[in-house]
Amino acid sequence: MRTIVVPEGVAQKRVPVYDLSGNPVGEVVLPPVFSLPVRKDLIRRAFISALTARLQPKGRDPLAGKRRVGESWGINYSVARVPRLDTGRAVFAPQTRGGRLAFPPTTARRLHERINKKERLLALASALAATSEVELVRLRGHRFSAPHTPVVIVEEFENIERTPELRSALKSLKVWDDVVRAQEGTKVRAGKGKMRGRRYKEPKSLLIVVSSTKSPVIRAGRVLPGVDVVAADLLGVPHLAPGGHPGRLMLITVGALRRLEERFEVITP
Repeated sequence: MRTIVVPEGVAQKRVPVYDLSGNPVGEVVLPPVFSLPVRKDLIRRAFISALTARLQPKGRDPLAGKRRVGESWGINYSVARVPRLDTGRAVFAPQTRGGRLAFPPTTARRLHERINKKERLLALASALAATSEVELVRLRGHRFSAPHTPVVIVEEFENIERTPELRSALKSLKVWDDVVRAQEGTKVRAGKGKMRGRRYKEPKSLLIVVSSTKSPVIRAGRVLPGVDVVAADLLGVPHLAPGGHPGRLMLITVGALRRLEERFEVITP
């Protein structure tokens, strides 16, 4: 459990709970973590830290480009004074074919942008709070007709096993338009990345938060374009703010809300 301080005078938010048909069946009070102020600077910093933590150090062979023995011819030959073979071919120099790199990558370079634990915790809580701001969610580009965010649904939602059933439920909850937006926005990547396992660029759409990693809906939702299905215990800033931009459209079950309330202990000064 992690402790977060909430400023005085902040009221907790109430949102309706929907069933699989999209009908309101009750009301729930969001955990206090959803009432925190949105810190875009911390969210961006935490996202960059998580992104750079995945990078692997890489370097070059110290002898790369230096294995050809050449000697400069000197002046008065009307050619550049770079090392050359007897045939006249230039070698070794950075601007020559097969020569060394001027500034090769080195494993000593610091790639990971580190962040303090308390900063990362506050950024995660702030990213959660951003999902409850309808203006921020629309500003991020999501398409939906639901009046409140996050969209809270009954726990039976986690038992959906087939994608057609999940599609019907999302249409009833008025968030299916965002999945269509991600499908229409999927493009072929420009450049050589398309040959390296990154052929398509797919926008992020709906984030579904469940209470357990064993929920059947995870298998049903993983094929939908731009949709991420994550357990509440594994939720992080890259899920809530892809690209470092807060305000992702989130659909969460009642059980997952309870897990989040247990995960964050919020106190007032």
